[in-house]
Amino acid sequence: MALLPLLCCLLTCALEGRSLGQIYLPASEWNDELIYYKQVEGIVNFGYPQGYFGFNESHSKLLSFAAWSPVLVWPWILWGLLFGWNLMSPIICNIVLMSLAMFLFVFLVKPTAKQMGILAVLFVAFKPFTRYMLSCMPEIICFAMVIVTLALGVNYLERETRGKLIALFALTILMTWMRPYLLVFMLLPIFLWIRRNKWWGVLGSVTVFLFAGAIYIFIKNNLSAEYFLPLFKTDFVDALHYSGILGAVKHIVYQLLVKGKEFMAMAIEGYRSGLAAGAYFDGFMLVLGILLIQCVYNWRKKQKNQFVINAYLAVCFTGMWGALLVMYKLIEGSKHLITFMAVGVFAISLMETRFYKKMIVSAAVFVYLYGVLAANHPYDFANIYQNEELVAEVEEWKAVFEQELVLVTGDETPNFDNVVVWTLYDYMVEDGRQVMTKWQPLYGVPAGFGINCCYPDYLVDNYDTLQSKYVVVIPGGTVEERFADKGVEKVSETEELILYKLR
Repeated sequence: MALLPLLCCLLTCALEGRSLGQIYLPASEWNDELIYYKQVEGIVNFGYPQGYFGFNESHSKLLSFAAWSPVLVWPWILWGLLFGWNLMSPIICNIVLMSLAMFLFVFLVKPTAKQMGILAVLFVAFKPFTRYMLSCMPEIICFAMVIVTLALGVNYLERETRGKLIALFALTILMTWMRPYLLVFMLLPIFLWIRRNKWWGVLGSVTVFLFAGAIYIFIKNNLSAEYFLPLFKTDFVDALHYSGILGAVKHIVYQLLVKGKEFMAMAIEGYRSGLAAGAYFDGFMLVLGILLIQCVYNWRKKQKNQFVINAYLAVCFTGMWGALLVMYKLIEGSKHLITFMAVGVFAISLMETRFYKKMIVSAAVFVYLYGVLAANHPYDFANIYQNEELVAEVEEWKAVFEQELVLVTGDETPNFDNVVVWTLYDYMVEDGRQVMTKWQPLYGVPAGFGINCCYPDYLVDNYDTLQSKYVVVIPGGTVEERFADKGVEKVSETEELILYKLR
């Protein structure tokens, strides 16, 4: 079973006429990967990036990390320190993490051969497992953490020990520091501790809960840069402040109704066309429905341990669903549901079955949504491979960056001399078209430099106060026009990119 993740990756590449070694991160259209990759590179080489990561020249109060918690990528950092960091490092690390999670699941849970067969089928059918292993997105890190948490919880219920409970709290605390919504997974160790020690469990759980939350708030406020817009909405807090509890409740109910309609419309579109966000909603609701049905079955059959696990996951799913509707933008928030579906796949494999109904339905839906319809949405589901033209372009710009960009190190870092800005898009002066910047060559920026993504209006309107030393823009756009008027030094230029040095 530990070999299954690797086999899925090898087979997927082979079926597409490629090899695992041809996976190429700059071929991806997901620019978050660039930020994760370069941030880890800076940490591995210097302890922290020497230039600021952020958006519209935002930066963290302490050090130089991006908008997401640096704790999120801790396995990659460890991997880079041990084995070095290159374009294949996150891919290999992801596969190892998923294999380790699979091994620990089988080791701790000891599923039957039948259950392992079901798990294998569902694992292969759920394409996000393979797609995210072949990426520089941290979803696999989250998958592995929640899968091991589930396995440890099942093992604890079979034979309770204090060490396992401590391990459960440690895992869920770390998960909370990675992404705040993973706090819901702490409900299991809290329940188990209270059941074990009553009032000491209540007191201890409250203490641990507050500790985990306080550290996350510190990380968010001090070690994370501001995004273009807030990553999640807290309007209900304002409603509570100005209108009291009743006003906050009314606001939340209104959000649930309005966003709920939008959620259902996108879910329907997911089944029709494979719209990625809607497809994730569909898979999420399917797994939640199976968990709820199984809870009723476990309750009726008086299967206490199975009920605890399935009810726990159902509560986690429901909590995340509510948070998505109240606090997140649906499209951006939809990808966070994948982590819940991933652990749900492992939970389904443990459910009692006679005619394999749950496996057949789940696998069929997964294949339809993330296999058949995925061809309609290559941005979200297609794997990324080398092509000679892109490799040559990245190498060409890498040579330019290494020659022209001078990394400043010492006591004054991080600083803006070590920052490269790229415009997310720009408007063509000639015809007003919006054109996305080809940012992939930025993988060639020397290790240690910060990457700052800016809107073109920010660069045009705030030219006189720009702090970053290097800027990459689109030829023929409004930013180039502004920089030309100011006589900014043009370091290098191709048909698709211009590198400027502001000072």
